[in-house]
Amino acid sequence: MRASRNIYKDEVDFSALALQSPAFAKHLKANGQLDFSDPDAVRQLTTSLLQRDFDLTVEIPGNRLCPPVPNRLNYILWLQDLLDTTGDQYQDDYDPDREVVGLDIGTGCCSIYPLLGCSMRPHWSFVATDIDDDNIRTSRETVSANKLDSRVKIIKTDPKDDLFALDSMLKLDRLDFTMCNPPFYSSRDELLASAEAKERPPFTACTGSEIEMVTSGGEIAFITRMIEESLRLRDKVHWYTSMLGKLSSVSVLIEKLLEHKNNNYAVTEFVQGNKTRRWAIAWSWSDLRPTVTIARATTAIPKHLLPFPSEYIFTTPTDSLDDLSAKVDAELSSLHIQWLWRKNLSTGVGFAMQNVWSRQARRKMQNPATRPDKAEIDETKAELGFKVQVRKDPIEETDARVVIRWLKGTDTVLFESFCGMLKRKVEGK
Repeated sequence: MRASRNIYKDEVDFSALALQSPAFAKHLKANGQLDFSDPDAVRQLTTSLLQRDFDLTVEIPGNRLCPPVPNRLNYILWLQDLLDTTGDQYQDDYDPDREVVGLDIGTGCCSIYPLLGCSMRPHWSFVATDIDDDNIRTSRETVSANKLDSRVKIIKTDPKDDLFALDSMLKLDRLDFTMCNPPFYSSRDELLASAEAKERPPFTACTGSEIEMVTSGGEIAFITRMIEESLRLRDKVHWYTSMLGKLSSVSVLIEKLLEHKNNNYAVTEFVQGNKTRRWAIAWSWSDLRPTVTIARATTAIPKHLLPFPSEYIFTTPTDSLDDLSAKVDAELSSLHIQWLWRKNLSTGVGFAMQNVWSRQARRKMQNPATRPDKAEIDETKAELGFKVQVRKDPIEETDARVVIRWLKGTDTVLFESFCGMLKRKVEGK
C-alpha cells in the first residue's frame, strides 16, 4: 500500500491522543507510555483512535477480542489497492464512483472492517457474518450507533453454513471482495501450548473468547475451505482474501492455489512498528492483474511462490522522449490489436486476442484474405491487456524507461512474449 495513506506508519503518538481524548489520558503513564498488558487501556486505545481518526463511536466488550486499529487499517488499505488496480477502467487508481460490496467473514464484536471501509469509501457497503450471538448483537448495535445500517448488514451464521452463501443467505449475485481474520489455533490445547511456549507474557493483553481464537484445523483448514468454495463460485467474487497469523501458513496456502491452477493471487505482510506482524493472501478467478507492488508485497516467502510479476521495465538510450514515444506508438499501431496512445501522457493501453506479433502471425496479417477485422477485438475477451508508459530515467538523463504493465490475462508466456517483442523493436534488434 502507499505509505502516505497509512496514518499510523510512524506509530501512534500517545501524548497527542491523550490531549484529544480525556478517556485515553486516564490510562497513560507519566512517561507517556501505555500499559498494553492492561485490557482496559488496550480497549480505550482502540475506541479513542476510532473516534479521533474516523469519527466512529465504538464500545469493546470486555470478554471479546479487541481489534487493534492500525493492523485493521492495513488490511483495508491493501484491499483498496487490490480493487483500485483491478478495475474495469484500467486506471490503477481510486475510482470514486465505483460501487463496491464486500463480505466480512467473522466480523467480531464491533464490525471494525465494515466501519473502517465505509468511513473511508462512501460507495462501499458490506455484508458481515459471525457465528457468535454476542458478536452479532454488539456489532448490530455499533453499526446502528454510527448510522450505517443502510450500508452494513449483519447476518448470524452457523459453522456448518457455506462461508460464501451468496444466493441462499446473502441474497447477492456477486461480491467485489471477501475478507476474513480466521482463528489461528486448531484446538484449545494448541492455544494453551502456544501461550506456555512464550518466554515472556504477550506484549498486548488478549481478551478474546475461545470461539474467536480456535477453529477446527486452524487457519490453514479454514482458508482451504474458502479456496474450495471459491472453486464453485469462481468469478462471482472478484477477490477472495484472508489475513493470516502464521507465516508458515502462507506457503502452504499458495501451494494449494497453484494445485488448483490459480496464477492470479497476491500476498502481503502487515507490519506495525516492531511489535506485530501479520500476513494476507488474496486470489481471483478473473483475469485482471493487480500491480506488482500490491501482489508481491512481502519478502518473507520463497521467491518461487510469489505471483508472476505484472510489470516489465527496460531502459533504452534516447535523444528524445517524443521520438521514442512515437516509435512505440508506431510499432504497436502496426499490430492487429486494439491500441490507444495518448501522446500528451506518453501512455497507451492495448488489448490482443492472441499472439499477433510472431513472424507467423505477421505473415498472416499481410494476406488480406486471412487478415481479421480489428473491429472484432473485444477487450472483455482479450487474452492480453497491457499498458505501456515511456518515462525519463530518474538516474541517467540520456536514458528512458519503457514500463509495460500487465492489466489483463492469465497466460504468463504470452505476456513475456509481448514484452520481449516490444523491447527488441524499440532497441532495433
